[in-house]
Amino acid sequence: MSVDLSTKYLGLELKNPVVVSACPLSGDVDSLRRLEEAGAAAAVLPSLFEEQIEHDEQEIAALYEAHTESFAESISHFLPEMEDYNTGCDAYLGLIEKAKHRVAIPIIASLNGASPGGWTRYARSIQDAGADAIELNLYYVPTEARMTAESVEKQYVDVVAEVTGNVTIPVAVKIGPYFTALPHFVPRITTAGAAGVVLFNRFLEPDIDLETLEVAPNLVLSSRHELRLVLRWIAILRDHVSASLAATSGIHFADDVIKALLVGADVTMLATVLLRYGAATVSKLLEEMQSWMEHHEYASVTQMKGSMSHKNCPDPSGLERANYMKALTSYTNEHPAT
Repeated sequence: MSVDLSTKYLGLELKNPVVVSACPLSGDVDSLRRLEEAGAAAAVLPSLFEEQIEHDEQEIAALYEAHTESFAESISHFLPEMEDYNTGCDAYLGLIEKAKHRVAIPIIASLNGASPGGWTRYARSIQDAGADAIELNLYYVPTEARMTAESVEKQYVDVVAEVTGNVTIPVAVKIGPYFTALPHFVPRITTAGAAGVVLFNRFLEPDIDLETLEVAPNLVLSSRHELRLVLRWIAILRDHVSASLAATSGIHFADDVIKALLVGADVTMLATVLLRYGAATVSKLLEEMQSWMEHHEYASVTQMKGSMSHKNCPDPSGLERANYMKALTSYTNEHPAT
């Protein structure tokens, strides 16, 4: 039986649902070519950070002011207005341009930020460099007691509106799981202009160096159990939004890809497994996925998608609180007290 692996994400027609997530591998054009040859359907480039853009603009502004003090009357002839100035993140735009020349798969740029501001204008430069879409990676840590949940959510929505208002290419928003009511919040993001949502962002969590007594960043690669949270929320959100949904975190094997599609994901995004085992992993995943679909008589990915969403699965309570008691009971039965 011929199996159709194609899917649609952010309005882009993809040959299959396996996408390279933002990681060091996607920041190298030769690596992108190997991933494409292995079967990857698209790639998200490493992030360009709000802090990078603002730092570059501050450096240029300082140069501008220094020259103004030296020859104020003639400054306008030598230095352009800040909004039109190339802010120095040329390497990132160059990566987009090189990637678009060297590979045929869609290239999704990544912007990482938290607060509304001038940095969001950079989305237009990314579009002009040739990116097929933008993944807006939002990460804000509220530390003030006066910040309410509503004000935090509004800040996210405002950033989405600013970025989508500057471009015509589709924008996906990558968020974390720490929201009180995702079925209410996610539609607010899509109403603000997002064409899709990526679940979930794996935030960099701080550690403490006991020798220096300093806060130290510590990047930990994903584990398979992280997918369970993603499965629950995609299954629930699939019935509330028509926007694209991407599953990321914990996608390591073909089984993980299949599960994500069944609950309603349009694509799955990989990073950890590629960093550990290389580009050939993509080919293996696709082969095993196709074999499973043939065995279970699925003709296409489209047929699979969402067939086990909250509304469509045989036991919706399994995605809710009822599953909690069942899990505890089954564990107790399997591991009786001694």
